[in-house]
Amino acid sequence: MEININCDLGEKSKLHNNERDPDLLKIVNSANVACGYHAGDNQSMNDVIKISKKNGVSIGAHPSFKDIENFGRKRMNLSNLEIKKLIFEQYGILQKIADKYGEKVTHIKPHGALNNMACEDIILATTLAEAVNEISKDIIYLVPTGSKMEEAAKKLKMNIACEIFADRNYEDDGNLVSRKKSHALITNPDEAKKHVLSMVKNQSINCHSGKQIPCEIDSVCIHGDNDSSLSTAKSIKNNLIDNGFNLLALNKMKKFL
Repeated sequence: MEININCDLGEKSKLHNNERDPDLLKIVNSANVACGYHAGDNQSMNDVIKISKKNGVSIGAHPSFKDIENFGRKRMNLSNLEIKKLIFEQYGILQKIADKYGEKVTHIKPHGALNNMACEDIILATTLAEAVNEISKDIIYLVPTGSKMEEAAKKLKMNIACEIFADRNYEDDGNLVSRKKSHALITNPDEAKKHVLSMVKNQSINCHSGKQIPCEIDSVCIHGDNDSSLSTAKSIKNNLIDNGFNLLALNKMKKFL
């Protein structure tokens, strides 16, 4: 079975350093690159694209609200036009840099509060899906499995990759446990690898309560801003390979060829 590991990268900011990026790019298959609105800058985008090209890692835009101060984690109420403008601008910024290296931005994955809000709100989810679809009908849209984002994208018959989060716990409704709660994060690499393998094998979300929710899983997200992200990434990758999974960049998976 094919599976992908993706990671949010290039997220240089006052709240996070990106010194682990080169090592993470030796492990993951696809990079979600911060485009300067919640984190990152011209240098960090160049760095991630350059290393990704060398390592055969596919490149994706990781657009967010314009919110450097809060790392894109503050909820904002914007019009549909403003939301679409955010997506178009950030994709454009990254693709312009990728052009210098002869690379393409092959997927888009919204970040932070924008992503969390769209998971719960079908109107916002539809606006985001329409924006991505307007950029290109061939682009892969990386969305949380079982979310309103997946629902909206399916209605538009988009190229959808459904993801789970390796280092996050889930509520019974399939949404992530809020970072404000003490059990939001999974920081133990052994716990994370078991959490991931169980979900990928069973194609279901493991909720913190023990409940399981059947779903589609194409990709596993590892957050690059955790202290344990590197050891977690290695542990998950090795465990998936040991259990017979074929790890590929999103744009190399059979369902998108």
